[in-house]
Amino acid sequence: MRPDSLVMAAAEGSLRKRKIGHVDQSSASPPTPARDPVGSPARLRSGTFWLTRVVLLRALAFIYFVAFLVAFNQNKALIGDQGLLPCRLYLKNVQQYYQGSGGWGAWSSTPTIMWLLDWSNMNFNLDLLALLGLGFSSFVLVTGCANMILMATLWALYMSLVNVGQIWYSFGWESQLLETGFLGIFLCPVWTLSRLPKHTPTSRIVLWGFRWLIFRIMLGAGLIKIRGDKCWLDLTCMNFHYETQPVPNPMAYYLHRSPWWFHHFETLSNHFLELIVPFFLFLGRRMCILHGVLQILFQVVLIISGNLSFLNWLTIVPSLACFDDAALGFLFPSGPRGLKNQVLEMQKKDVQGAQTRPRYGCMVRQVVNISLGILVAWLSVPVVINLLSSRQVMNTSFNPLRIVNTYGAFGSITKERTEVLLQGTASPNASAPDAVWEDYEFKCKPGDPWRRPCLISPYHYRLDWLMWFAAFQTYEHNEWIIHLAGKLLAGDTEALSLLAINPFEGKAPPRWIRGEHYRYRFSLPGGQHAAQGKWWIRKRLGPYFPPLCLQDLKNYFTAREWPLPKPH
Repeated sequence: MRPDSLVMAAAEGSLRKRKIGHVDQSSASPPTPARDPVGSPARLRSGTFWLTRVVLLRALAFIYFVAFLVAFNQNKALIGDQGLLPCRLYLKNVQQYYQGSGGWGAWSSTPTIMWLLDWSNMNFNLDLLALLGLGFSSFVLVTGCANMILMATLWALYMSLVNVGQIWYSFGWESQLLETGFLGIFLCPVWTLSRLPKHTPTSRIVLWGFRWLIFRIMLGAGLIKIRGDKCWLDLTCMNFHYETQPVPNPMAYYLHRSPWWFHHFETLSNHFLELIVPFFLFLGRRMCILHGVLQILFQVVLIISGNLSFLNWLTIVPSLACFDDAALGFLFPSGPRGLKNQVLEMQKKDVQGAQTRPRYGCMVRQVVNISLGILVAWLSVPVVINLLSSRQVMNTSFNPLRIVNTYGAFGSITKERTEVLLQGTASPNASAPDAVWEDYEFKCKPGDPWRRPCLISPYHYRLDWLMWFAAFQTYEHNEWIIHLAGKLLAGDTEALSLLAINPFEGKAPPRWIRGEHYRYRFSLPGGQHAAQGKWWIRKRLGPYFPPLCLQDLKNYFTAREWPLPKPH
């Protein structure tokens, strides 16, 4: 063949290769998924966290959505204008305490947007904050897109509710959500709303902030147990936990009757997961992923076995920071326009050494992330001291913004379950032998022995939980329960919205309300009481508070600046 023929053939071959290797720019066909040299779909490399951010933000948005939904449904009756503990009265007391500080003392001790709003209609303010939170969290949950402004707004809205929620918001998971949400702010770009903001890779400092959070949550929970109730050391705590936890679910009924060796195994497993597994975080990628898998499975088991609000769902969120894109890739479809393929393309460019000119915003972000790391380290000092202390306290915040907190759960286990039942009667004489007392039923806590335990997680009935605490205290320690009794005497619709059954529905409100103290225990599956349809067996212990009528409470309400409810 002549030399010019060889040149022509080589040129044609080169042209064919270019046609095969490149997509025609004029073609409307979608881009093909990235593939490895063999032709099979390419795999995500480890060490990047683009998909991790998407999963983290959506999981956090889900928790925010549940928390704001609980707030919207319950806050008016709990802390509204006519609530059991009105937040307006609480803020006035804070103002009076810091009267000489020009307002800064009140702001710094109780940071909340409520200081900026009109207090003449607190119900409107509470609904406004809750609805804004529901709207923003829904957007992030559905789209997977967020920026720092959006996440900071969610955090500020929920902090504003927590800091006026008083005892109703005193649970450890409120601070845990605020700390998790604060870290979530720094996952995102400042302005851009994109699931994969190419100029804002997920910060390793922020990821380690989440890992540091789950480390403290689990280790704190483990240490408070072995330092608290001795039943955690003799492996008998699980003999009681399912029956005596705040709000049992149907699975707890059956788990309670597990054999002794199974309860011992559960307790040992708990110690392993809370005291040993957290250190896997510092032992390289594979052990970090193993830590994430074990902790998520642990939380799923806890979700199945009890109604612990959104606590366990929330604890899963920082565990997700243990997984990189390679570990989470199976959650995403491999379509040509999917997130997974976009990450593959970005990883490919990174491997090829594609350099982009440094952006001013990226340098600013690096400074912000380093500052965040220094802040978290500084605020962690008292938290670490608390962890190492033999006098460890759990679920405590050392700063009003609740950025870094102490955690723990079930440091002591109650061995008997007691309940407070509220009963009303229409009889004019509460002491009459023929007075018929009828029970009010709460949304979820045990009451009627024939009622099946509820299944509500991750939702949370705040009043039901506080009734559990009130049962092993006295009504003098829980003045709100007398306020609740007064509202039931008046047939108050807001208070009744917190309950499941009003025995005086469609009738005049009761003339008297009393509190009765009962001991509860699970019936034996297959036993005599279970055959009658009973889930619980109960025995009266005595009165919790004596019969009260509305007139009796007038001075009590006046002394606490509570408006005396008018009968409906």
